[in-house]
Amino acid sequence: MPEPTKKEENEVPAPAPPPEEPSKEKEAGTTPAKDEEEVSPPSALPPGLGSRALERKDSDWTLVEPPPGEEQAKQNANSQLSILFIEKPQGGTVKVGEDITFIAKVKAEDLLRKPTIKWFKGKWMDLASKAGKHLQLKETFERHSRVYTFEMQIIKAKENFAGNYRCEVTYKDKFDSCSFDLEVHESTGTTPNIDIRSAFKRSGEGQEDAGELDFSGLLKRREVKQQEEEPQVDVWELLKNAKPSEYEKIAFQYGITDLRGMLKRLKRMRREEKKSAAFAKILDPAYQVDKGGRVRFVVELADPKLEVKWYKNGQEIRPSTKYIFEHKGCQRILFINNCQMTDDSEYYVTAGDEKCSTELFVREPPIMVTKQLEDTTAYCGERVELECEVSEDDANVKWFKNGEEIIPGPKSRYRIRVEGKKHILIIEGATKADAAEYSVMTTGGQSSAKLSVDLKPLKILTPLTDQTVNLGKEICLKCEISENIPGKWTKNGLPVQESDRLKVVHKGRIHKLVIANALTEDEGDYVFAPDAYNVTLPAKVHVIDPPKIILDGLDADNTVTVIAGNKLRLEIPISGEPPPKAMWCRGDKAIMEGSGRIRTESYPDSSTLVIDIAERDDSGVYHINLKNEAGEAHASIKVKVVDFPDPPVAPTVTEVGDDWCIMNWEPPAYDGGSPILGYFIERKKKQSSRWMRLNFDLCKETTFEPKKMIEGVAYEVRIFAVNAIGISKPSMPSRPFVPLAVTSPPTLLTVDSVTDTTVTMRWRPPDHIGAAGLDGYVLEYCFEGTEDWIVANKDLIDKTKFTITGLPTDAKIFVRVKAVNAAGASEPKYYSQPILVKEIIEPPKIRIPRHLKQTYIRRVGEAVNLVIPFQGKPRPELTWKKDGAEIDKNQINIRNSETDTIIFIRKAERSHSGKYDLQVKVDKFVETASIDIQIIDRPGPPQIVKIEDVWGENVALTWTPPKDDGNAAITGYTIQKADKKSMEWFTVIEHYHRTSATITELVIGNEYYFRVFSENMCGLSEDATMTKESAVIAKDGKIYKNPVYEDFDFSEAPMFTQPLVNTYAIAGYNATLNCSVRGNPKPKITWMKNKVAIVDDPRYRMFSNQGVCTLEIRKPSPYDGGTYCCKAVNDLGTVEIECKLEVKVVAQ
Repeated sequence: MPEPTKKEENEVPAPAPPPEEPSKEKEAGTTPAKDEEEVSPPSALPPGLGSRALERKDSDWTLVEPPPGEEQAKQNANSQLSILFIEKPQGGTVKVGEDITFIAKVKAEDLLRKPTIKWFKGKWMDLASKAGKHLQLKETFERHSRVYTFEMQIIKAKENFAGNYRCEVTYKDKFDSCSFDLEVHESTGTTPNIDIRSAFKRSGEGQEDAGELDFSGLLKRREVKQQEEEPQVDVWELLKNAKPSEYEKIAFQYGITDLRGMLKRLKRMRREEKKSAAFAKILDPAYQVDKGGRVRFVVELADPKLEVKWYKNGQEIRPSTKYIFEHKGCQRILFINNCQMTDDSEYYVTAGDEKCSTELFVREPPIMVTKQLEDTTAYCGERVELECEVSEDDANVKWFKNGEEIIPGPKSRYRIRVEGKKHILIIEGATKADAAEYSVMTTGGQSSAKLSVDLKPLKILTPLTDQTVNLGKEICLKCEISENIPGKWTKNGLPVQESDRLKVVHKGRIHKLVIANALTEDEGDYVFAPDAYNVTLPAKVHVIDPPKIILDGLDADNTVTVIAGNKLRLEIPISGEPPPKAMWCRGDKAIMEGSGRIRTESYPDSSTLVIDIAERDDSGVYHINLKNEAGEAHASIKVKVVDFPDPPVAPTVTEVGDDWCIMNWEPPAYDGGSPILGYFIERKKKQSSRWMRLNFDLCKETTFEPKKMIEGVAYEVRIFAVNAIGISKPSMPSRPFVPLAVTSPPTLLTVDSVTDTTVTMRWRPPDHIGAAGLDGYVLEYCFEGTEDWIVANKDLIDKTKFTITGLPTDAKIFVRVKAVNAAGASEPKYYSQPILVKEIIEPPKIRIPRHLKQTYIRRVGEAVNLVIPFQGKPRPELTWKKDGAEIDKNQINIRNSETDTIIFIRKAERSHSGKYDLQVKVDKFVETASIDIQIIDRPGPPQIVKIEDVWGENVALTWTPPKDDGNAAITGYTIQKADKKSMEWFTVIEHYHRTSATITELVIGNEYYFRVFSENMCGLSEDATMTKESAVIAKDGKIYKNPVYEDFDFSEAPMFTQPLVNTYAIAGYNATLNCSVRGNPKPKITWMKNKVAIVDDPRYRMFSNQGVCTLEIRKPSPYDGGTYCCKAVNDLGTVEIECKLEVKVVAQ
């Protein structure tokens, strides 16, 4: 499976696409990469976006900017790859409505599997998922000529199909591409152009095909309103210069679906790029991989000693079969195998205190339609089912009616049932409106069918009648039709909504509309329309009503609030029959209609009070009087003029911490006539002019605690007061303040050593130091039973180790340490218990490293530097011996310290091989250990090389092993030949293990000499032994005599080729014992512990593979220690080998 493609984002932004561009494009133009090699950037990008790449977030794609020069670098790399095309697709011309086919051919002689081919339109549109009504992709393979043929057929071409196309083919590290043009000419009677991008328009844009992003617009022919061409708009620049409150408006206007992703990317664009000290090369911003594929993340470290950790969504990744880690020099590589949709997330890697992150996008394979829809005919009221099958279970399938997507829901008449690969569209109670062309679309195909719905004749048995009712009486509209079908009631052309007062009754063929307590708004033209029939039953309802003032839109106390300086237009709905006359007044002064600042306006159903540029003096009670023949109505309305509050006074910072402070302020003197709802707080650095909002929810109190400030940086804060009208002007800034705090306490305070008069303490630096830095440490102690702490060091010390001197013997002291900086001393770190001032004898113990428990092998001339740690107090006495004798210090350097001893040999010689014994002595306690050192060298040449026989083109050679094996076993021989004429040597056989060989395929008539090199683990011998006589390959006439060979007896008694080794194991961790044995017939292996055979014990597992015998002890305990024996038996003998196992318990 091809590797995923990566996406970069560090290039200078190019102009954004126009508003018509799709905001949810999923075809990102991925190009297959090398198998298990570096991922490559996408080769197809949207037009008008320059070098931008696409990045997906939650199945949406957003724009990302690749690094500069990447396009050119890719073209240079591609120009050096192999050429795969033997026939490239050529450009063509087609008329609107006609078909055209493009053909590409690839030779498959050198290919082990089918190459991957992709078709693109422009730079960005991958046509693989566009196959359907207007586009078909085919591929064939001719076995005789071994040629792959790939076809792209465009059906019923349209004018907007014209443009530049590209075909790319890849196979492992080979890549080839070809561009070609398509020209589409107009023809008579063509339908209006359908822009492919118009198929991606979202709902709310006023077109008939509005809906989610899909390609349903390519499934049908329909008129599309011609849109005026709009200038190219850079959405990035709009977002950069817009206020945060305008982000959602811009997203809605230009069809941005991943606003959060764009804002994150915008923030990264504004951020200055910082050079990483830990990473020489960071992760790419994003990677893309097909579902089930493999992805490779690579970072390069500046220092290979740094520890690297990988995280997925904040959780550390552990090595497994899915996650594989690899180190190559400074490179740290993470492979993710079998990528699933759950792997689509954010990843980051840390090295030291730095980290870099990326995002992985997993793309699902296309879904194909395996069973097509079928045309269906039904009657009104019947249940209709349209069925199809797709290639995957529970796949994402979209249904369309006449090209419009069907979205099922609780109130929808359409239901979709999924049964594995089967998808069924169910229409309950079909109506004539359901007659249409239905289609289904997947990511890889589509199918369509027609549904026909017929109607039955309808008769009106009882029509509706006009009614006139008094206010408060019941209205009942009744009709009867010949069919028991539902219908819709409308009033004045609008649907009637049921309520507690209005009921719609349907009982058989009778339909009723009942309105209890008739109101004036119930008057109008009512129409009943049976479903699925072009028949209407009208009736008029007239309600008589006295004058009435409707104040439902006002507060409970009929108060209207207006902001000072704004215009008040108070529209009061009124009713009455006949229409009443309205009069406004304030106190005793009537308000007349006209052009004054305060005036009234009259309309048939309302009366309006207008106040231009409201002032504070306009507050008061206004009266409205209505009068008609049916009566009178009066009402009073209170007008309240309010304004923004005054700014608060400058806040006061009362307390400061390391990254926080506490601030207080007083409410503003004038609240603007509306209660203060809360406050907004802003903060900025003293040297900056950019203020940052600290709270997005109003602060109800007059105190606040800003956090997350940078320690050691001066800040200022200011306040905004908020009432129901709006936000006041900002207060004056506070006085500058600097967050500063002491460090955290030192950590890991431990006793390093104790003598009769001194105590040496050791500790670690504080976990958190802060901007004030760390000036040093103060170590204090007090004697047990007192609380007087004595300073041990007069001056601050910068080291994390100090010795307290002048202490009385046998005294007990408590110790604590503090870290000091400019903010003062930190909290002390106490040692948990009193310390006895008295030197303690610690028995010696030697810690032999694991690699020295077996024979330590080095070559002649190499350096030997062995470090053996030990323990013991007071300082122990050390003695080294070699093979029981004292060591010659002129040849071998011994260096001893308080905690370890070192054997150093600058240039090892074979005479340095032997057994080295170490003795560590403290008082009367003695500990010993031994180390075996083997110094090896190249072997000498074989002793004698003879030509045993010559026949035909063959020569039989024999030789004897060398006298000097270089202090290591001989691992093989290398045989060379030379023609007597040229005496140029050529290797015939390498790594040969026997001491006889037959050289074949020699040239007849030539005379040859032969020589043999010895070989051990150090390499070949410096010299070779050559045959004294030559071998002449005789020409025709020599009779070849077949040699007589005796049958070789392969029988062999058991023999251990690799012995068991004494082993140390840790309790609770599995331990293994290994040895190797050979023998013929194959020997039977038996394991024993303390001379008792191990049989059917679940704590032990025994393996034997190719002569290697393994005993695994599961989670051993000290009880499992002892002598283990491996016994091998066959018909020719028995052999045993033993070792000791010691199980150690690690102290918790």
